[in-house]
Amino acid sequence: MPDLPAGFLWGAATAAYQIEGAAGEDGRGESIWDVFCRRPGAVADGSSGAVACDSYHRWRDDVDLLAGLGVDAYRFSVAWPRIVPDGGGPVNRAGLDYYDRLVDALCERGIRPFVTLYHWDLPQALEDRGGWRVRDTAERFAAYAAVVAGTLGDRVEDWITLNEPYCSSIVGYAEGRHAPGRTEGHGALAAAHHLLVGHGLATAAIRGAVEQARVGITLNLSPAVAASGSPADRAAAHRQNLMLNLQFTDPVLAGRYPAGFEDLYAGVSDLSFRRDGDLALISAPLDFLGVNYYYRVHVADAPYRSSDPASRSAYDIGVRQLPAPAGVRATDLGWPVEPEGMYDTLVGLADRYPGLPPIYVTENGCAELREEPAPDPERIAFVADHLDAVARAAADDDRLDLRGYFYWSLIDNFEWARGYGPRFGLAHVDYRTGTRTPKASYHWLRAQLAARRG
Repeated sequence: MPDLPAGFLWGAATAAYQIEGAAGEDGRGESIWDVFCRRPGAVADGSSGAVACDSYHRWRDDVDLLAGLGVDAYRFSVAWPRIVPDGGGPVNRAGLDYYDRLVDALCERGIRPFVTLYHWDLPQALEDRGGWRVRDTAERFAAYAAVVAGTLGDRVEDWITLNEPYCSSIVGYAEGRHAPGRTEGHGALAAAHHLLVGHGLATAAIRGAVEQARVGITLNLSPAVAASGSPADRAAAHRQNLMLNLQFTDPVLAGRYPAGFEDLYAGVSDLSFRRDGDLALISAPLDFLGVNYYYRVHVADAPYRSSDPASRSAYDIGVRQLPAPAGVRATDLGWPVEPEGMYDTLVGLADRYPGLPPIYVTENGCAELREEPAPDPERIAFVADHLDAVARAAADDDRLDLRGYFYWSLIDNFEWARGYGPRFGLAHVDYRTGTRTPKASYHWLRAQLAARRG
């Protein structure tokens, strides 16, 4: 185990739609993922999260896994449609009771809860009224955040408003690979902006409900690397960086829109969804920043898919993503394993944003496609190498206040549009029976944590 800062927090993470199941139980409303999964071809294996890992009923098993692993914290998400089935209006007490029980059990085992309020499962009723394209959704999100914080805030101090707004907006509303499965230009950019407005409104709502609250947001950051030194490829990498990273980090961490963003989307959107005061709202001081890092994105210049800017999706920026470079190991999903990208991401944040808040690595992990709980040495190596990169960043840059690391994920789960093929978990899940079986990586990490505690 590398030498990490004193008090460094160790955790594991999951998300509601990926593990809970019980999609039609106890008053839960329908989410955009319930609807998206019914679309033919939307999910690789035709599956859904309707049952998933059945954690709604087996949550005690998952708390036992966490306690056995010896982690300090558990990052999980609350399902908005389980709490407010229509997105706004009446609150479903049965949904709140589920998370009440889970939080109580975590606290009894000495495990610190980190609650993520939005991990992509928007109530379908709100999507029917415009979804994240409209500001009303941001306002309803803040009201929902206040309800959850008011219920759990006597035990939960660590709150994450959004997980990966890039995926919720660009992947969902522009690329179409995730729910709600749209390929829009203006609408996707409006969704990205309104997600950040929702973050700002929810931050204020949580702090109003929980005096001791620590509030952050989780962003997925993937450094863009040009395939060559040509001006065209370097410009493509810059466009990718604007779309994936700076569209979110600049407003949140610097209270500005990134330079060049308007030019990137000239003719695609007039950005009329922006309002005076939005940046001040979005950039309210954070208690911490969550960083999800999986891989660097290698890109090259490419023709636009549409020659007419007015008909382009916000994902169509003249960039082609490339496979892992020669000589670079890839995961079973084809993602390049480049721990130096973790180092570059963390140090790059400190370079760009003076006064950077404390950072937790809130997701990092790798998937295999094996169905059985076979030995997983590649996962052990992945975690060890990325922790080395985190430790190097902490040692090399005194501007970085690195507070913790959450492995993704505690258990195998529904992996969105890829279905149940990829397995990220430290524990294997038999989806027929729900049985959890710790993998070699689980036992390795448990030994590392035990040794660290001495």
